[in-house]
Amino acid sequence: MGLDLYAGTLTRYYAHNWKTVVWQWAEENGYGFHRVTAEGDVLSEEEKMSPAQIQEEVENWRDQILAAVMRPGQKPYAAWIEDNDKPYFTDKPDWDAMGAMLLVAACHSYGEPVPATVKKHWEFRNHPLIDRLSQDQEKIWSLFRDTSCWLPLPDGILFQAPLPTGCQTMIATTAGLRRELETLNDLAWQADEDTILGWSRTEGYPADGQIGADGKITTEAEHMEYDTQSLAKFAFSIFYFGLKFAEENQVPILLDY
Repeated sequence: MGLDLYAGTLTRYYAHNWKTVVWQWAEENGYGFHRVTAEGDVLSEEEKMSPAQIQEEVENWRDQILAAVMRPGQKPYAAWIEDNDKPYFTDKPDWDAMGAMLLVAACHSYGEPVPATVKKHWEFRNHPLIDRLSQDQEKIWSLFRDTSCWLPLPDGILFQAPLPTGCQTMIATTAGLRRELETLNDLAWQADEDTILGWSRTEGYPADGQIGADGKITTEAEHMEYDTQSLAKFAFSIFYFGLKFAEENQVPILLDY
């Protein structure tokens, strides 16, 4: 399964009122698209509910989470607005690029050289440096802790809790994610914002083929290795885009796979 990043309301996400970039491209270019999730084709519980029912469930979950993470004597966190209409952002870093981004972060965190390339479909979680940083109790990054949701909150928090679907995951905050992305940029690239935002267009995966005007795919030699830095910058740019959108619109970020 591939990896997409979604920034928007949870109501819209669980109501399936959004389309991945691949889905959007397919529709724009006249191709059919069939999305298969981790649950396969089985009708999920949220698909049996109306958007209004989903919103009610999400708002109840949101309020419970906000109450649970509030510290004694602390002013309550403001609840972000949930609905099925607010705009959303999505893009597709996929697993190899996310792994490359984590590898660059781990190498710089421990003063090790960044490998020039990574293999296609590599098992990045098994890399010694990524595994080391994922267990480091002094350097705690949500990106290395199997986090799949970042809530629009002003403090850096990392905790385990169920999502509205009941699935247990690590949950963090956009404030914490911003600090992590800023740290990675300082360690690896020291790039300005315009440069970072441009990486989603100038860096990334080399093409294995292209679709011609006749709809036929022309296959080139398949790439079995990727440039580590290019993939890392590509994923970083997508995360940065998603973070900016989430901050400006006060919505969560989810990893979809």
